[in-house]
Amino acid sequence: MQDRRLAVLGAIVQDYVSTSEPVGSKSLLERHQLGVSAATIRNDMAALEEDGLIVAPHTSAGRIPTDAGYRLFVDRLLAIKPMSRAEQAAIAEFLSGAVDLDDVVDRTVRLLASLTRQVAVMQYPSLTRSDVRHIELVPVGEARLMLVLITTTGRVEQRTIEVAREAVADEDLVARLRAGINATASGRRLGEAAAALSVLPDSFAPSERDVVRRVIGALDEALIEEREERVVMAGTANLARRPGDFPATLEPVLDALEQHVVLLRLLSTAEGGQQHIAVRIGHENPVTGLQSTSMVTTGYGTGGDLVGGLGVLGPTRMDYPASMAAVRAVAAYVSALLTQ
Repeated sequence: MQDRRLAVLGAIVQDYVSTSEPVGSKSLLERHQLGVSAATIRNDMAALEEDGLIVAPHTSAGRIPTDAGYRLFVDRLLAIKPMSRAEQAAIAEFLSGAVDLDDVVDRTVRLLASLTRQVAVMQYPSLTRSDVRHIELVPVGEARLMLVLITTTGRVEQRTIEVAREAVADEDLVARLRAGINATASGRRLGEAAAALSVLPDSFAPSERDVVRRVIGALDEALIEEREERVVMAGTANLARRPGDFPATLEPVLDALEQHVVLLRLLSTAEGGQQHIAVRIGHENPVTGLQSTSMVTTGYGTGGDLVGGLGVLGPTRMDYPASMAAVRAVAAYVSALLTQ
């Protein structure tokens, strides 16, 4: 009996997501092979309503899922339906055309918004979770050096350093300094690299240490400087295409979406791994303005390390299996891109 009622709940969720109309026993029998009578379906619907899993939005025979009904439906999903090979190929082709990290992020949110018809959000890779990939040191002009820091997550930071002309002209010094910095910092977390580089000037001749300290000082700023985390969105207009899914107005939702600190908290990657999909439904959202929405998120990263989060946000009347599949697939491709 419990399994049958879960099947009825699943059918109600699927039909309501598809049609946006309250679902009645007659339509359930017509659209689904449940193998029972109309009276049995009505009894099951009454039991589901008593358990708070479905509700009548007005005085009609139709029912719609509650937040608790959606939650039980999501929790009982046996598996997330994989995307088709054509969809996977399209994702790979679209993301592989990115030219830099900014382009990767921009393409990711536009792709997710297109695939799910929801609002897509993505957190830029966190510097605190990034490693040093390479540091370049290039003479520019007669008395300047350009410092370029490249992280494993694709972030690029640049600094211009004023130094003595003699130092810029000394190609051997610049080459040794570049090699020493990379040997010390490459492969380390940014904070660890900054600490390790503090003793590098001691390995140079006294006459060379001033320029070394200037370069290390500029690199310290790039390595440990506190930065505001960034979130990028796409597809906000998708919310306006479904105004009936929001009880009163879109204003609280749009106000919440403008608060990037709120989105960063919701995109937190502290729990779970890259295969973990988090689903917050309706009143499970800690932000009042988003309690008429659902959010599907996951983490992405390099190797086993998570460096950021991405996901989609939309009304609770969401195609959860499809949204979960899209979020997981896109996160996997983004992670693969960052490790190249």
